Amino acid sequence: MAATQGKNIFNRVRNAQLGILRPFNRSTQLPDELLQDCDNRLGLQFNGKQVPVLVKRLSSRLEAIKSGKMTPADYNLCMKDVKEMIDLLNSDSQQEYPDGSGRERESRIIHAEVFYLFDGVEILVDFLLLPIYHPLNKTSDSSGQSNDKIKTETVWRKRVTYHILELLHNMCLCIGSDVALPLSDREDLVPHLFTLMGEKSCFLKAATVLEDILGVKKNMIKLESIPKLKELVASFDEEQLANFCRVLSIAVSDTDCKEDHATCTLAAQDKASRERSGVPVCEVNQEYLVELPGFVNKLVLIACRKIENATGSNLSDLFNEIEGWVTWLDSSMAFDALAEVANDDGVFLHLPMNDPMSPIPQSIKTMHELVYKVEVLYVLCLLLGGKHRQKVHGLLANFKLMAGLNTLFDKVIWRCNLRTQHLHSRNENCDCSPEVALKVQFLQLLHSFCDHHENKYLIMTRNEINDLNRIARQNGNDIPEAIQNLDRSLLCTGQKGILTKLVEVTKKEPSDSPFRFWLSRAVESFLRGKTSFADQTFLLRKGLLEHIVQHTLQEETKSKEVLQSNFDLLAELMKFNRTAYKRFEDVVKTDELFEKFLNLINDNMVDSNMFVRCLILTLNHFEHNEPETYANTVNVYRLLQFISNKEKRLKFLIKLISIIQVEILTQENVSCLNTSIIFLMFADSKLELPEYLSELREEEQRQLRPGYLLLNFRELLFFWQEHYLHKDKDCSTLEKSSCISFKKWKQMVSVLVSSDIKDNRTIAHYLTKDELPIHEGWSQKDYRERRP
Repeated sequence: MAATQGKNIFNRVRNAQLGILRPFNRSTQLPDELLQDCDNRLGLQFNGKQVPVLVKRLSSRLEAIKSGKMTPADYNLCMKDVKEMIDLLNSDSQQEYPDGSGRERESRIIHAEVFYLFDGVEILVDFLLLPIYHPLNKTSDSSGQSNDKIKTETVWRKRVTYHILELLHNMCLCIGSDVALPLSDREDLVPHLFTLMGEKSCFLKAATVLEDILGVKKNMIKLESIPKLKELVASFDEEQLANFCRVLSIAVSDTDCKEDHATCTLAAQDKASRERSGVPVCEVNQEYLVELPGFVNKLVLIACRKIENATGSNLSDLFNEIEGWVTWLDSSMAFDALAEVANDDGVFLHLPMNDPMSPIPQSIKTMHELVYKVEVLYVLCLLLGGKHRQKVHGLLANFKLMAGLNTLFDKVIWRCNLRTQHLHSRNENCDCSPEVALKVQFLQLLHSFCDHHENKYLIMTRNEINDLNRIARQNGNDIPEAIQNLDRSLLCTGQKGILTKLVEVTKKEPSDSPFRFWLSRAVESFLRGKTSFADQTFLLRKGLLEHIVQHTLQEETKSKEVLQSNFDLLAELMKFNRTAYKRFEDVVKTDELFEKFLNLINDNMVDSNMFVRCLILTLNHFEHNEPETYANTVNVYRLLQFISNKEKRLKFLIKLISIIQVEILTQENVSCLNTSIIFLMFADSKLELPEYLSELREEEQRQLRPGYLLLNFRELLFFWQEHYLHKDKDCSTLEKSSCISFKKWKQMVSVLVSSDIKDNRTIAHYLTKDELPIHEGWSQKDYRERRP
């Protein structure tokens, strides 16, 4: 080929290497003859779609812009090339690759790889970062006078930038982190993408690319380092702010442990915490957002904003119409695309969702609103879970978030039932329809809002708060301080608050409903903390306990998560509450049902251990606080009679210790370790601790596995000290949930791990009987240093 062209490609490349010609620093500087033959050399057959040649054309357009020789016609050709590449990356065809191999791959992936190979991504970034593109809106010359030429170029710059951003997004979709990760490390690109969001026509595309690259960024960017971000956020309208939340959710998330929080081991989390220097970036970003004037208030307004025509049959008709759309609209990006309309010349408009003249159907506007609420609620949920929770709580309370969501509950949040099949799992990455995501995110927010916080009563109405006061007085209890200090102007309005509505929805949900887990978690979070007889009784009177027990006993197979949430909710409902145990007896009337319930506990120890802990705590409570009726109480209530049996407690203890090890300890199963410690605390209070430890050793002997319980348990306890005695660890929840001071927790663990082999209350005492190593003098510090 080179001979027919009259040129020697090898010599040209060689001369560049020798310095005779200017060296190549980009593949597009290779001779045209070589680029034109690249498809054949790579084993591709694209029917004339020569990506390397297209990339070189884009490179030539870039050089023309740099030299100031770009005309509107050149801009149009440039945009045509970019759009052609976008079309290639959106192809759903298959391609034999390499040619003649008999193996097929997706054409869009092959096109993307070739584009990337020939420096296409770098050329696109160079386009975006051209000095004359800063800012996009240049409408005057150096003398300050209006200039039609500059205005025309500004329009073309916006159009080209829009399509370049779309092409970058498609490259991230096709190739993934190989493209996104290098882009995320560009210190000049990331801030510029934030700047581009200031131009409304490019906002969605810039936000989408930011979402692509920040999602893989190893070291999260500090929001405070973004130039003029405060002014940028202040300029956003409500639609832009809702979409911007997709970017913010990445910036304020703790990325130290990349795995799901429930499955990431506590050892890994603790290691990341120890290795962390300074304040985590996610906390810095959370503080930055919380301090932004009006930011949280704007999010609350979006979350509580009413949906047009969201009343009666009109909304039902809207959701019926939406059913036809959700089969292909499965992400917020797809919804946003509906608001961008392009004609044949590439002129596009961003149509605001609240524009009454917009041709977009009302059903799609409604779907947009659902998606916006999901994005906003997710960011609020993250802020509630951060270090600045207290301040966020105060802001959300003052802005009446719960009162607003209560108004939307019946009309929107729990009205849009479009699907009947199982759509959502606990995994936050679950790809589900917007109406499902809205319900789940709403319930997650409630869980974060109510969990161990006095503001939980804001999900109730005035009448319901009065009911709590009456219950407390009738039982001779003091009215909780949180209720006494409550600002009643912030409460939900109407006859029913969110809490009551959650119970009613739970009782109506199908047995296999995908929302049961989150519903139970939300109600349980209201009960967490210091046990309140009034709170429990309020829910008991609504028949919640009977419903949860009956659902647990149903024959249908339930997921592990739903079963766990049922047991956790029952534990909070029944702790120290005699009425709850009476109601349990009334619903589980036969011995057959009771045995079935016990089997569920034994067969699902991790999921039921909080309920088992509730039983042992309640037994101890009645024994010490109501000694005159204790014996009769145990005889009347079968659950308490069951847990009062020492042999049964020992079996529980053995099973709890045997199913956990330090290497697999997570946020989900660490409760098994804490329940084990509670068992031994109460044994110690009855002077039975040596008997329990001796029984653990005897179980090892029966299994012919010396140390498999005691050595494992001792290592778990060393880890417990390392985990809970960390200087930043908040252990108040452990105290509140057990009604046992943390001082007593520390004392019990210290005794158990002591190396004093003469003390029969230490694990070491029993390990030496089997000549097992105890590393005499081993301390918490030694444990930490010996672990990898």
